[in-house]
Amino acid sequence: MDSTDYLKSHIRTVPDWPAPGVQFRDITPLLQDPRVFRVLIDTFVHRYMEPSLRPTVVAGLDARGFIIGSVVAYELGLGFVPIRKKGKLPFTTVEETYELEYGSATVELHTDAVKPGDRVLLIDDLIATGGTMMAGARLLEKLGAEVMEGAAIVDLPELGGSDRLRASGLQLFTLVDFAGH
Repeated sequence: MDSTDYLKSHIRTVPDWPAPGVQFRDITPLLQDPRVFRVLIDTFVHRYMEPSLRPTVVAGLDARGFIIGSVVAYELGLGFVPIRKKGKLPFTTVEETYELEYGSATVELHTDAVKPGDRVLLIDDLIATGGTMMAGARLLEKLGAEVMEGAAIVDLPELGGSDRLRASGLQLFTLVDFAGH
């Protein structure tokens, strides 16, 4: 079994959560088993060891992007930057608001988190509508960094986020997709 199939086999589907009709893709089993977690992290690390894909910093989106992103950054010998929900960072921040299915949300980044010219790998656990990753990329770009790639464990292509992100010019790398229900 290749690593993609192996990882996909460890993602739990929870029907009707958080609402009826939703098939929630739960990545926590990937984190609970040390062997599976190692395969997950190694898959990302091996990709970003490639000189042409090597970032200078890793940014993770609140909150599951912190788990994967910080470990990938550590393994690559790079710094890690958290992109948090509004009101969670103690220093001077820049913010970006984005639309959700019902309402909006705002994410923030410390103004000294990246420098102009930094090549940033932006990581989250899942791409659904793409709003969170798009907002994170905009924040990093406001500070002069280049988001060289967005990465996620799971893509839900029917929700349109990956297409939207690619249309904006963001390169994407995902490990597993769950097309359909």
